[in-house]
Amino acid sequence: MSESSYPHAYDAVRRELGRRLAAPPGHLVQLIAGPRQVGKTTLLLELEGSWAGEAVYAAADAPAAALPGWWENLWSRAQRPGQERSSLVLLDEVQYLPQWSRLLKSKMDELRRERHPVHVVATGSSALSLGRGSRETMAGRFEKLRLLHWQAAEIARCFGSEPRAAAFDVVRFGGYPGATALQSEPDRWRAYIRDSIVEPAIGRDLLAIEQVRRPALLRQVFAIAAGHPAQILSLVKIRGQLEDPGALETIAHYLQLLEDAFLVAAVPKYSGHVVRRRAAPPKLVVLNNALLSVAIDGAPPTPEEQPERWGRWLENACIAAAWNAGQTVHYWREEPLEVDLVTSGSWGKWAVEIKTGPLHLRGLSGVLAFCGRNPDFRPVVVCDPGQQRVAEGAGVAAVPWPQFLLHGLAPSD
Repeated sequence: MSESSYPHAYDAVRRELGRRLAAPPGHLVQLIAGPRQVGKTTLLLELEGSWAGEAVYAAADAPAAALPGWWENLWSRAQRPGQERSSLVLLDEVQYLPQWSRLLKSKMDELRRERHPVHVVATGSSALSLGRGSRETMAGRFEKLRLLHWQAAEIARCFGSEPRAAAFDVVRFGGYPGATALQSEPDRWRAYIRDSIVEPAIGRDLLAIEQVRRPALLRQVFAIAAGHPAQILSLVKIRGQLEDPGALETIAHYLQLLEDAFLVAAVPKYSGHVVRRRAAPPKLVVLNNALLSVAIDGAPPTPEEQPERWGRWLENACIAAAWNAGQTVHYWREEPLEVDLVTSGSWGKWAVEIKTGPLHLRGLSGVLAFCGRNPDFRPVVVCDPGQQRVAEGAGVAAVPWPQFLLHGLAPSD
């Protein structure tokens, strides 16, 4: 996996952050947003351990952060008289500080006035909170990085697993590094996903930063998304499956909150430059396949035992990989034709059909029709290894799904 393929991967973010911190302090806060359990705290602790000067780590969600004088003491440690090297302040889960953006803005302005050489790095588990605070209060005082879900190549490199096996595991178990060692114990693994990731993200992070009038409804919307990976569901159909139905506007808002928390993306339909009078239903994509475990009782699917469910999980993993790589993602459907993924960005512009099992020419009709209407896109089929010849015989590029999950797509011409 190259840095350009997945710029939001752990190693890529670490390299970019190191490059920025190597320069003299410019009084710009480095804001790192990303989901839980992808290494934000680990990254800060690495920086603390390797920094040549004074480095101060502080967790804003720790009980000590509520004590009087905590904020002032943090900065006094970083601004000790007579320091020859730049200091580094590392603020973890900064969104838990009341009025965090105002506090940080005031401190950055003070550092600038008094010419203190201090770098500041802050992390948070919600794009909503960090985005709102940085835009409303800290305009011109921050740079943002996103550290997103781990991809197969990074799992393989970190844990020494064979790349294709890592791709297979990413479909079945997702890409949380802390859960990798628990995969051989399904009940323990599922409990970790539920208790260390889902519950804190929905029951704590979102409720702390956004007024959610109906927390139970938010949980139900997430559960429905986890139970329908890579499926197109209208808001009306989602409401019909809720135990406690809510207004369509509330459901749409909660889907946006789940995306801001890096849990679920409501992928929109591609429409080009045509403005639709009525929004098409979204395709629900869970952004880490580990989260699909909340909707199942048994083991994750395999292609041999549950081919249909495996196909859904694989499609979800592929679309999530594109989203986590920073690509713009859509789907396209004009009955009876459909394209699983329409993506544009650093990979280029592609119409992607994701197929499991034997590949037939009729399975290419959607991407061919779409590219005929949108010639700036190229068709590609993501398929089982060994099935590429059918697509290539029809003049369509083909990529085995392990390769796609490991490396994404090469930029199109």
